[in-house]
Amino acid sequence: MVGADTQQVIDLVRESAEPLPDFDDPAFGTMFDRFGDARVVCLGEASHGTAEFYRARAAITRRLIEHHGFTMVAVEADWPDAAVIDRIVRLKPTLPEAERPFTRFPTWMWRNTEFESFIKWLRDFNGKRGEADRVSFHGLDLYNMNASITAVIGYLDRIDPVAAAEARKLYGCLKPWREQPAIYGRMALSEGHGRCEAGVLQLLRDLFAKEETYASRDPDSFLDAAQNARLVANAEAYYRAMYYGSAASWNLRDEHMADTLEVLLQRNGPDAKVVVWAHNSHIGDARHTDMGQTRGELNLGQLVRERYNGASCLIGFGTHTGTVAAADDWDEPMKIKPVNPSRPDSYERIMHDSGVKRFLLDLREDAGSPYLRDALKAERLERYIGVIYRPETERWSHYSEASLAQQYDALLWFDTTSAVVATGEVAQRGKEELWPSGL
Repeated sequence: MVGADTQQVIDLVRESAEPLPDFDDPAFGTMFDRFGDARVVCLGEASHGTAEFYRARAAITRRLIEHHGFTMVAVEADWPDAAVIDRIVRLKPTLPEAERPFTRFPTWMWRNTEFESFIKWLRDFNGKRGEADRVSFHGLDLYNMNASITAVIGYLDRIDPVAAAEARKLYGCLKPWREQPAIYGRMALSEGHGRCEAGVLQLLRDLFAKEETYASRDPDSFLDAAQNARLVANAEAYYRAMYYGSAASWNLRDEHMADTLEVLLQRNGPDAKVVVWAHNSHIGDARHTDMGQTRGELNLGQLVRERYNGASCLIGFGTHTGTVAAADDWDEPMKIKPVNPSRPDSYERIMHDSGVKRFLLDLREDAGSPYLRDALKAERLERYIGVIYRPETERWSHYSEASLAQQYDALLWFDTTSAVVATGEVAQRGKEELWPSGL
């Protein structure tokens, strides 16, 4: 069936597609009960600025938390930013050194009404549970090195002022580049070494050497500080690797995400279960895409499958056309952009031509049609839109070869989608402010 012609594949998709109810219909969530036994469920997105993807992930996550015992949500966001949200949803006081979350580009990725609605729900849900049973919220990414440095020093200031003074010395090496760490990477390349590497690693070792003492006072705060220290060390290496080629930096970033996920699961015990929100390029198994086959890149989805074999589920998302919130280039303003109709030689066009507007496609070997899975193993183009969208060069900027049935365990399809509703900046945080939208 791998050699099936396109019309045969379209027919198989049409026959196997399970139409999706409205997001607010309880029947929407029940369609994902089949994945409830997994320990790690990864929910993707074909772009960072599409409302339907956020709303679908929120509805699925609610179901997994309420009915299948999922205990954590981990997202493609930086640890210190997500830590502020974690304290909000678990009804804990904000730390004095915490910076306002999600104020760096691309702010709309998390400052949008769709995500804020989910966070409000999670806080309300946790408010009805005991402190030990509340669902936590975490960031997996490593970009916000500056906030992580501030968080580590602030933590040590409270519990070990002598260690805090040493931390200031060790992190002082990075001070000139804290706001623009990419410049540090370029400098390290020209010098042939990372002048700050030894210091950030020493601080990380020093922190863990005192884990027994520090963690006994406040385990959550120690975890937060430890993850921030890890982030600084990995970010230092990441920004150096940026100038040695895309595979090195990409791999370091996704390994950091996977390691953070592993720390969270180990820390929370054998009953811990996590829902991950990240882009398709991170949660689809890289071994079955151009990323892994030609560029030497691995990703979070691949590592999750390797580490949690049989206890993970990777769900990709896709669309044909509509609008998306994206920028023309990094650090440029957000725009609402029309999404080009999918290419005739893409997986997206096959889904569109099925005629089913919104559906779930179960691609697991023990579920659905074996003929469908076989037909969707063939390599075709798949579209990836990040925070930057360049429709004028879309073929080269946003499409890559992939084997859909091997990349994901399931696919969610929304034929026409719309941009997220960005909420912009919020007022400066005061003692009583709760982000987002003054919950």
